[in-house]
Amino acid sequence: MREEPVRQRILAEATRLFADRGFEGTSVQEIVVAAGVTKGAMYHYFDSKDDLLHEIYGRVLRMQTDRLAQIADGPGTLKQRLHRAAADVVETTTANLDDSKIFFRSMHLLAPETRKTVRAERRRYHERFRDLVAEGQRTGVFSDRVPAELVVDYFFGSVHHLGTWFHADGPLTGAQVGKHFADLLLTSLGAGDVDQ
Repeated sequence: MREEPVRQRILAEATRLFADRGFEGTSVQEIVVAAGVTKGAMYHYFDSKDDLLHEIYGRVLRMQTDRLAQIADGPGTLKQRLHRAAADVVETTTANLDDSKIFFRSMHLLAPETRKTVRAERRRYHERFRDLVAEGQRTGVFSDRVPAELVVDYFFGSVHHLGTWFHADGPLTGAQVGKHFADLLLTSLGAGDVDQ
């Protein structure tokens, strides 16, 4: 078996420890011991524990951003693309639940500049998602009774709350929850069935 690259091992152990003990309750020393590396090796890849926390969430957000771009610019009607985008963000969040939970539980602990960077990255994702809703409202595909910004904030409030109740061994899979969330989003926009 090939040894996992050092950077990935550090991230994996930091994620596990932050999920178990919390960001504040985990020391750099505990991370390097768990990863089987030196502090020097950790600092080669990450400037600080802050940097680790940023990367834990950043890797999920980058993946979701890439997937959203493919869906938004891909084939299908606007309804279908928004439905796919909504289902995808739920499914990828549930598949990376520890990363998301750690981040939302600990974001306020980030240094101000890092927090500002992360908010800007999230805002870009939300704006791309909102553009799908706004386009549908402009073209009459979706109801414009509720501003697109509010629709998206409400939807993502639910997505960010997944970490408090979703369990991989629960009655619904991430994909099933994603489909339900996407259906609810389209219903709230007066869009009806995605295949219509």
